[in-house]
Amino acid sequence: MSFPIKKPELPVPRQASFEEGPNSGDVTASGTTMVLVVDDEAGERAVLCATLEQQGHTVNLVSSGGEALRALEGGHYHLVLTEVDLRDMSGISLLDEIHERNPLLPVVMVSAVREISVAVDAMRRGACDYLVKPIDREQLQSTVARALEHSLTLTEHRDYKQSLEEMVGARTDMLRQALEDLENSYDVTLEALGDALDLKDSETEGHSRRVTGYTIALARAMGLSSVQIKVIARGAFLHDIGKMAIPDHILLKPGKLNTEERAIMREHCTRGYEILRKIPFLTGAAEIVFCHQEHFDGRGYPSGLKGNEIPIGARIFAVADALDAITSDRPYRNARSFEEARAEIKRCSGTQFDPEVVEVFLRLPSQLWQELKTEIGGQSERLSGLAPD
Repeated sequence: MSFPIKKPELPVPRQASFEEGPNSGDVTASGTTMVLVVDDEAGERAVLCATLEQQGHTVNLVSSGGEALRALEGGHYHLVLTEVDLRDMSGISLLDEIHERNPLLPVVMVSAVREISVAVDAMRRGACDYLVKPIDREQLQSTVARALEHSLTLTEHRDYKQSLEEMVGARTDMLRQALEDLENSYDVTLEALGDALDLKDSETEGHSRRVTGYTIALARAMGLSSVQIKVIARGAFLHDIGKMAIPDHILLKPGKLNTEERAIMREHCTRGYEILRKIPFLTGAAEIVFCHQEHFDGRGYPSGLKGNEIPIGARIFAVADALDAITSDRPYRNARSFEEARAEIKRCSGTQFDPEVVEVFLRLPSQLWQELKTEIGGQSERLSGLAPD
């Protein structure tokens, strides 16, 4: 089965243009860029303002770093030109503040200082360029254009990345849902197989559902993760799937099995394992199916595993399986009480059953198991149409 997933159409970055606002992609109402000029010398501000306005930019002039930060909070700017030496704070400190608030806003440093170290420090801290006074008109024009283009490119890449991440997230959610639906359909199919086995062997009708419910409750009480419990539950529900390969004259024989028939019946663990191990999502469940007749003391089958050699899921299942066997009717005997089952399981602790699992089992009240049995029985009746919704 496959789920067609439409191939995603990747967003394509638009062509950058420095006439657009690089911080948000917006254009001012007039189609020009907003430039903030920061300089504590009035004459220098006037020169920069006149040159930038002649080049088509809208300019706002401030005389200090504090004024610049307040202006940036209250308006949208595409570029900042700031003097390195300001009275209230250094231009480098202003650069740091601007980039902390808006990393994509381009900042060009302006200074009469021709020291290379100052320029290098400014560039390392994120300045787009460094202009030395007196500033040539054409140099200013090319520097501003280059800074705006660079900032717009960064913005376009940011928007493209965000769009791509959103698209990938949406596709991932679609794929996850498809996989969950597929897994659910698998579980429904497996449930039908388990029910079919119960119907074939009328002696154990409802056994798969009950023992799965008991196994899940016991696994939760032992603190296993939800992922582990899901695997164990599948193994518990399918533990006898190998009996589908056992001849009916042996599986349904009313009397006691002879030695040869008993050997064939014991093959159901291996047969079940062979059926499930080829299905990737049932690999863990297959291990439980293979080991569900092993005993803690090593006297079980098919491999004679001992102690922790037996998967934890199989050790938990062994207790749940015995609980259901003791408390269910059989042609040769009536069901016994849950208290009697507790006593029998306690007696076999350390031989047939893992003592740690038995310890947890004994801490749980008998009423829990009775309620589970009643609830699971009611579900089985509704599913078979024997009881009204």
